Amino acid sequence: MGGAVSAGEDNDELIDNLKEAQYIRTELVEQAFRAIDRADYYLEEFKDNAYKDLAWKHGNIHLSAPCIYSEVMEALDLHPGLSFLNLGSGTGYLSSMVGLILGPFGVNHGVELHSDVIEYAKQKLDFFIKTSDSFDKFEFCEPSFVTGNCLEISPDCTQYDRVYCGAGVQKEHEDYMKNLLKVGGILVMPLEEKLTKITRTGPSAWETKKILAVSFAPLIQPNHADSGKSRLVHLPPVAVRSLQDLARIAIRGTIKKIIHQETMSKNGNGLKNPPRFKRRRVRRRRMETIVFLDKEVFASRISNPSDDNNNSEDIEEERREEAETKPSELKPDPPVNFLREKVLRLPLPDPLKYYLLYYREK
Repeated sequence: MGGAVSAGEDNDELIDNLKEAQYIRTELVEQAFRAIDRADYYLEEFKDNAYKDLAWKHGNIHLSAPCIYSEVMEALDLHPGLSFLNLGSGTGYLSSMVGLILGPFGVNHGVELHSDVIEYAKQKLDFFIKTSDSFDKFEFCEPSFVTGNCLEISPDCTQYDRVYCGAGVQKEHEDYMKNLLKVGGILVMPLEEKLTKITRTGPSAWETKKILAVSFAPLIQPNHADSGKSRLVHLPPVAVRSLQDLARIAIRGTIKKIIHQETMSKNGNGLKNPPRFKRRRVRRRRMETIVFLDKEVFASRISNPSDDNNNSEDIEEERREEAETKPSELKPDPPVNFLREKVLRLPLPDPLKYYLLYYREK
């Protein structure tokens, strides 16, 4: 599934293509997609395909096409503080993007059938938290993953504001999926070969919208051959944050506000200097004249003596401009993490500083 947009040279170009094709339509979704590099969720030997609008599968590891994830993220209508359940959470790529929008007071749970994929997802999550340049730009709702079949979730589990299922749902399981939702919640899932958005408008009232045609592998049915009993999946409890954790969130939020105020003041209410555009040059071309005389053809060039001088002047000026701009193009300034800089300058013991930075390496 995929191939709806052109491949990108990098993650940003892929997102540009998704925006141009109207798969990404809102700023929150765009920010989340740009913050997490899709290639980081690929195995090293397959990263050349990371920025193509194609699904990828290797063993139990699977990623849907970028155009599908875009439609899912837009349809979920995510906001800070919501609870989210990802059925078939896979690599954790989607759950991590959702976590950037949910913020520190959201709930972010995933159920995955394969234990090896859970381990892979945890490794990728740890890598993102410790190394991503984007992490400090957000307050993250870290996903929690459990192993099990999503059709065997304990009936006493809490309901969620947003639910996504990443496998084809058979018609007989539609009501089961709907019951995972709170009133006012949104469920997005592939149902009968259509990516479908279902909104719970009341205790027994629903609105259904078909988004686009898709092709997903079907949900794997529970296998009770070994014991004859259902293995209930118990979702993680909704944890109450510690006072220490709440203090970290508040301090980081205050520092970010100070940085924003300083930036606004420095740039004059955020207005930046208009970009400088390189002047486009129109080169004079020599005109070729073809004269037909009887059955013979004579070709001649008509040129202005000043053309050669003007052309050489234009070329020389272009070379000078390229020489002036080349160093900055080859060596872009590395991004500055102002939050990290301010935290490290605080009059606090080093262990507290590193706690505020989530023990990140950079």
